[in-house]
Amino acid sequence: MMLFADPLFGLPSWIDAIIRVLIVVLAMTLVVVYLTYGERKVVARFQQRLGPTRTGPGGLLQGFADALKLVTKEDIRPANADRWVFELAPYATFIPVFLVLVALPFAENWGVRNLALGLFYVFAILGLNIVGILMAGLGSGNKYALLGGVRAAAQMISYEIPLVVSLLCVVMITGAEDGMNGVGTLNLNLIAALQEDRPYIVLQPLAFLIFFTAMLSELHRAPFDIPVAESEIVGGYFVEYSGIRWSMFQLSEYASMWGFSVFGSVVFLGGWAWPFGVDAHWTIQLGTTLVKSLAFIIAIFWVRTTVPRLRIDQLMNFSWKVLLELSFLQLIVNGFILYYEWPQELLALTSAIGAGLLIFLIIRHATTRSTSGLVGTYKTLGTASQ
Repeated sequence: MMLFADPLFGLPSWIDAIIRVLIVVLAMTLVVVYLTYGERKVVARFQQRLGPTRTGPGGLLQGFADALKLVTKEDIRPANADRWVFELAPYATFIPVFLVLVALPFAENWGVRNLALGLFYVFAILGLNIVGILMAGLGSGNKYALLGGVRAAAQMISYEIPLVVSLLCVVMITGAEDGMNGVGTLNLNLIAALQEDRPYIVLQPLAFLIFFTAMLSELHRAPFDIPVAESEIVGGYFVEYSGIRWSMFQLSEYASMWGFSVFGSVVFLGGWAWPFGVDAHWTIQLGTTLVKSLAFIIAIFWVRTTVPRLRIDQLMNFSWKVLLELSFLQLIVNGFILYYEWPQELLALTSAIGAGLLIFLIIRHATTRSTSGLVGTYKTLGTASQ
């Protein structure tokens, strides 16, 4: 592991690392506070409402008011809950999210650690998040919480596979860049720098769509929010939590959203390097990363307001019967094109065809009267037998 750039203020490396971690924690807290405010305003705009307006100028202090309310609320533990599992679950959920932010490059020399295996590290750590979710579901002593935890575990395991395969498609392309000698890199800082001329979303639109879809599932955002469905399991795996512990789950969710957005902007949108180049001033690089991550976040909010929640059978079959096959197909096609050193335009063409196929399948499934095909045969309520 190496520190980004030089130690701050010439301090020893371990003190420098602590300072950088504290900066990330402070930034993460502020981002989460305003993400909750931003989501309420964006969703209100889509639904022709006003959203928060009373607390502070234009409602800007609403997030701080909500945080103060949660901190002062009573922390209740159910009588039949497993005490240690119940109380440690929020920490087991939050800590992996925080560790992911440590490896993200916000600009060329802005980050806590620059890891040679940064991409691998991110998903190795994110995989630990499932432990905290299962602990919350099992330790609550509530059947609805248990059902939500099991749903979340099955969903996260299913969608992590096409998510990782889509990222491997990008790693393969990095090996074809000049100076890489055919060896792909997992260094996030280097992946961003290799996109100085054009982002990888141009070459791999299908991989990007798979990544974005699987990201929504990993975050339990609509339409993949069935682990926390209020209409079925009254809040999901953290239904028994209140006060500060409940707020830790919310903090984890929004911090994960921000982390995934920065991560996606680095891997597919060029991160800090595109379009201004690697020689741009650090303020421009930092602003570029923030704008791209904000675009990701707004897209997540947009999907929430426009796409209805999937059933559990639809959700699981969409991963195993559609995303998984397309992600492996993209991986195989990339291998042929790169091995035979065919023009890189073929990467963009074949991936665009695959992206069009994925969009066609989604639209066809959404507009048909019978949900047959992607998820088996289930007739819409109220339709006559054929």
